[in-house]
This record gives sequence, C-alpha cells and structure tokens, in this order.
Amino acid sequence: MNNLRSTLAIVWRIAIPYFRSEDKVAGRILLAAVIAIELALVAIDVLVNQWQNRFYNALQEYNWNSFIWEIGVFAVLATTFIVLAIYQLYLNQWLQIRWRRWLTETYMRHWLSNANHYRMQLKGDAADNPDQRIADDVKQFVEQTLYITVNLLSSVVTLASFVVILWGLSEAAPLTLFGMEYNIPGYLVWAALIYAIAGTALTHWIGSPLVNLNFEQQRFEADFRFNLVRVRENSEQIALLRGESAEHDLLSNRYGRVVQNWYQIMTRTKRLTAVTSGYSQVATIFPYVIVAPAYFAKKVQLGGMMQTASAFSSVQRALSFFVNTYRTLADWRSTVARLDGFEMSIASAVTLSGEPQTIDVVSHAGDSIELAQLLLKLPNGLPLIAADGFSFKSNQSMLLTGPSGAGKSTLFRAIAGVWPFGSGAISVPGHAKLMMLPQRPYFPIGALQTAVVYPAAPDAFSPEQVKDALVAVGLPLLAERLDEEAHWNRMLSLGEQQRLGIARALLHQPQFLFLDEATASLDEPSEARLYRAIAERLPQTTVVSIGHRSTLHDFHDRKVELVRDGDRFSLRPTGQAADAPAGGAE
Repeated sequence: MNNLRSTLAIVWRIAIPYFRSEDKVAGRILLAAVIAIELALVAIDVLVNQWQNRFYNALQEYNWNSFIWEIGVFAVLATTFIVLAIYQLYLNQWLQIRWRRWLTETYMRHWLSNANHYRMQLKGDAADNPDQRIADDVKQFVEQTLYITVNLLSSVVTLASFVVILWGLSEAAPLTLFGMEYNIPGYLVWAALIYAIAGTALTHWIGSPLVNLNFEQQRFEADFRFNLVRVRENSEQIALLRGESAEHDLLSNRYGRVVQNWYQIMTRTKRLTAVTSGYSQVATIFPYVIVAPAYFAKKVQLGGMMQTASAFSSVQRALSFFVNTYRTLADWRSTVARLDGFEMSIASAVTLSGEPQTIDVVSHAGDSIELAQLLLKLPNGLPLIAADGFSFKSNQSMLLTGPSGAGKSTLFRAIAGVWPFGSGAISVPGHAKLMMLPQRPYFPIGALQTAVVYPAAPDAFSPEQVKDALVAVGLPLLAERLDEEAHWNRMLSLGEQQRLGIARALLHQPQFLFLDEATASLDEPSEARLYRAIAERLPQTTVVSIGHRSTLHDFHDRKVELVRDGDRFSLRPTGQAADAPAGGAE
C-alpha cells in the first residue's frame, strides 16, 4: 500500500504540471472531452443492458414487431457508440502528443540546463540512458497514464451504474437452490464482489514480481542499445584494433542479461495469464450458473436472465479492473520509477552546483580570470589542484603543462563552470566570451556550415565568413561543401576535426580561448600554422593551451606547470623554485 501511495504521489508530481502549463487550456479541454465521451460510452452500455431485456423477451414471445423495433434501437445505439469511440481515440491521441511534447521539452530543458547532463554523469546517479528516459519512458508514461486513468474512471462509473441495476435484478430473480428460494438482498452484487476480490488477490500474489522485472528489462534493453551505438560510433578504432571478437563478446554478455530477464518475465507472465485467462473464462458462464435456477423455475424470463448476466458481467468487469490491467500497471509502475529516478538525478545535479562547498564562478569588472583560494577535488573528495591569487591575464598566451592526471583538463572544466567538485572562487570578466576546444571537438550531425558555427545559429555567420575560416585552417576543399549534410565526427580524421575546431574559434572570436591538446593530432608544421592563424586573426584573444610538445613554447608568452605539492598539484611558472609562492604568476 505504501508503494502504491508513493507511485501515485510521483505520478501526481509528473503529470499535474502539464495541466498547469502554458498548454493547460488545450490539455484540460481534451482531457475533459475524453472523459465525457467515456461517460457517454458507459451510458450506452446501460442502455444496451436494458435493450437486452426487451430484445430477448421479444424473441421468447415471438413478437415480430417488437423484434424489428429493437433491431432499430440497437442500430442507433451501435452507431452512436462507434462514432464516440472513434472520436475518443482521436482526441486521446491528440492529448497524448501534446502532453508528450510538453513533457519531453521540459525534461530536455532541465537535462541540458547549465551542464546538468555533465554533472549527472560525474555523480554516477541512477539515471542510466537519459535518451531512453526522454524518448521511450515519457511516451509510455503518457500513454499508460491516460489508459489507466480513463479505464479506472470507466470502471468506477460502470460499477456505480450497474450495481443499482444488478441489485434490482437480484430481487426480480431470487436465489434459487434445489427448488428453495433464499431472500438475500443484492446477492448478485455480493457474488460479483467476492469473485472479483478472489481474482484480484490471486493476481497480485502471482504478478507482483513483474514490476521489478519490467524495470530491469527496460534498463537492460537500453544498455544493450547504447552499447550497439557505441560500437557504431567507434567502428574505426574497433576495426584498427581487430576488436570485433571482443565487442561481440561484450554485446553478447549484455544481450544475455536481456534474455535472462526476459525468461523470468515469460515465466511470471505465463502464470499470470493462466490466472487471468481462467478468471475471464469462468466469468463468462458464472452469472448464468447463478441465475439459471431462477430461470428454470420460471421466476424470470429469458430477457431478464440475459440482462442479469450482462449486468453481472459489467459489475464483475468493473471490480476486476486490477486483474484485467495488471500487466499494464506493472509496466506503468516501472516507467514511473524510471522517470522519478531521472528527475531525482537532475535535481541532484542542480543541488550539486548550488552547494556551499562547490566552486563559485562569478563575474567581475576586470579583464583577467582570477583564481582565489581555489581547491579542485575529484568526485570522491580527494584534492587535485590548489591555486590562490593566480590569474590568466588578458592579451597574453599561456602554455599549461604537467604530468598526466594532474588535472589540467579539470582546471579548464572548472573555469568553464561545469566542474562542481571543490571550493573557492573563479572570477571571470563579465563581458568576456570563453571558448573551450578539447582534443576531440564535437560537431552536430547536419550541414557543414551548421557544424562549424555551432553552438551559434546556422545563419549567424555568412557562407563567405565560414569559407574564409576553413581556408585559413588549411581546409580549402571543405569550403565548397558547406551545404553537405553528414556525420562529421565520423567522416573526418581527428586532425581535420581539430582544424574545424580552430575554424570555429576564428569565427566566434572569444576573448579567452582554451586549447586542451586541440592540435595534438596535427604534425608540427601544421600546428605552427594554426597557432600563427590564431595570433593573426585573434590578436585580442587570450590563448591558454595544454600541450606537451616543446615546439608550443614558441607560441606562448607564459609557461606554467602543474607540480606536485603534497597531496595535490599547484600552479607554478616554469623555472620557479619549488619553494617559491605558487600563486600570483604574471
């Protein structure tokens, strides 16, 4: 019961914001229309139930005129039912896509806001495969929530409508056993209730493990799909290493989890289906067995018997909502749990960025980037880099070196505001534009112009400007392919990608350009030409480079090294004595 309340609380938290959003008017109208049609369909069921009494009595009495009339009545009811059912489906689907669009946009905005997606990975929270959460789980949540809500409402209204009818029929067709009548008020209602309770209890006992099994199945499926994508994205490296056999083994192992969990679902579903199918089959004949003695005792006509059986089936079906939708409920609860985990992971990432013991990136009126009492830490809390009073001066170029693992790239991430682990402050000029170029730059799939000018809008720069930048970095052939769409991270060599990254910097003209081994895949003459292009075209830009080649020294005014200082590293100008102050390098 506590788990059910928890699930309903989560559903309320996820679902209600849409009906209070900017799309609330359309959402509420569509939901109201779907519910109204469902109520109308229940009303038609009640009318059909009453029609059955008249129709079968007409048959029993050989009343041709009544028979023809009731055929016409049925045609009207059936036509109305069909029209309402069609439009209910249409409006339901319309509501689904609007609700799903809003929820998807909301999750994408929160996930991508302020580097939350990156911090979630750093924390290793329980938000595996965000792509599946946003694409598949949102779709299933909307579909299943509407399905369960509408059907639950239908069951409640059906129960309220037919209990009254069935109670009255219990008086008209008293319980008859072995020729004896027993006056039990509403005995047909109590029989339906007992039957439904027994079926619900048995169904829950057998089917409850399906909730966790479905949760795990979604996770295993997503993991397998994600690793298939990784193989596709890294096919060149795998081919060069002849790693196909190893990848096959890894993928087979992950798919083995899918199959193993699926076998458990199959076993549990087989047992559940045996119960629900048997329950449904027995329910077909059960009301006739109860009413038949009264019919053969001529206490009720054929029409009354058929109406009673129909009303009993409606009440039993309404009471058996849990039995009939158990598999959907189990899948729905696992979907709700996954979306709840995703929301908690996002909230955790947001909280992490605002905690007092995190790095504070602030704006100031100066022209340099200042590090004050900065202590970078690893996610496990171990110290990494300490710096106090260190500055990145405007219109200077600096080369940052140090041993592998010292935290050079982490320092760049902290300056960019995406590394939360640590303390202290980083002051960045309020007017300054910063750009970080990693060793492997990112390019969205699409037209080359869009890829180069990213993250700006595709038309932020003219084709002539983009072509000029491409020629400047040594890619004149690509300058004629700006409209070509491709997966550029796969189409181009890493060296070509790094040239494109520099072209992006030439276009955006940042005040501070951080190059994290952004030319490491180029030969030294090509690297030198790129640095000269940066110096010529971005004379007001402060360039900070991470690199290990000695040839880079010629292109930088300052050289700073990360050196071991106890349990952490400190920034120290190259050539400075080990016991000299670590901060304030000019």
